[in-house]
Amino acid sequence: MFLTRKRAYARAGLLGNPSDGYHGKTISISVRNFFAEVVLYEWDSVDIVLAEGDRARFNSVRDLARDVRLHGYYGGIRLIKATIKRFVEHCDAQGLTLHDRNFSVRYQTTIPRQVGLAGSSALIVATLRSLIEFYQVEFPLEAQPTFVLNVEQEELGITAGLQDRVIQVYEGLVYMDFDRARERTVFGLPCYHYERLDPALLPPVYVAYHVSMGEPTEIFHNAIRERYNRGEALVVEAMTHFASLAADGRDAMLAGDRERLSALMDENFDTRRRIYNLPPWQVAQVEAARRCGASAKFAGSGGAIIGVYRDAAMLAALKQALGAIGSRTLVPEIQGQV
Repeated sequence: MFLTRKRAYARAGLLGNPSDGYHGKTISISVRNFFAEVVLYEWDSVDIVLAEGDRARFNSVRDLARDVRLHGYYGGIRLIKATIKRFVEHCDAQGLTLHDRNFSVRYQTTIPRQVGLAGSSALIVATLRSLIEFYQVEFPLEAQPTFVLNVEQEELGITAGLQDRVIQVYEGLVYMDFDRARERTVFGLPCYHYERLDPALLPPVYVAYHVSMGEPTEIFHNAIRERYNRGEALVVEAMTHFASLAADGRDAMLAGDRERLSALMDENFDTRRRIYNLPPWQVAQVEAARRCGASAKFAGSGGAIIGVYRDAAMLAALKQALGAIGSRTLVPEIQGQV
């Protein structure tokens, strides 16, 4: 009997975000400390098995309310269903014949929810990988990030950019250039320039996330999209600047300039702060890390930060300072290939 087990990992935006949704440039890393896993096996019907995040039974109305505050209204079922539906349609459009055997899908995720570590897209990537293997179709790697983004944007109405999907498909450390001039079509999908970099180029980096607070990515991004579409100069200029920070960060890493990379990460957050109305508890994470001597910026959109630290003593100080305000600090496991 056919069985496949696929994982996709959390990610953290090192530089340039959120310009990926505005034809900018970004650098991201895998955070292999957390993963979404899909197990797909041949079955007599198409069956998606409920997981903990899809719970519909609660001990009380207060238990239900607490679950929604922590995890939102959505579990993984909608992500898997949307991925399967879109996969079938895209293969049909590309003239690929899919066999008629059925399957059952089980999933689990260890990625903290709604703190900006890209848990939703990780589950879609893992599902896509499982479908590709089950149906034995050729699906070019460079086309997969756009497919995943289309599942989220067009099937589910989630506001997002390509960055998360690129790093989760390619893994490791990746520089991305989404300039319209770099666009090309692969497998019926628009793709851009994705460059794998050696993770050994990175200085010591940490990731920290709040263990009990977060918010959906679409809430974080929607107002900025509207302002950008109106041509608001402050937002348009910020997106251009984010892109330049990523390009400069790539150069700094290649040159081994840790201080320059650290300063660019601080500048990324400071620029973001000028255009977003940021929740005080998220700003507090950045400020606490900086008081320890580390750089700090948002890892995504929600409740996680990333930065460069100097040594073990500074890492210990970060863990203590961030722990005091409800955040967990870790050293990301980055290395790995698809």
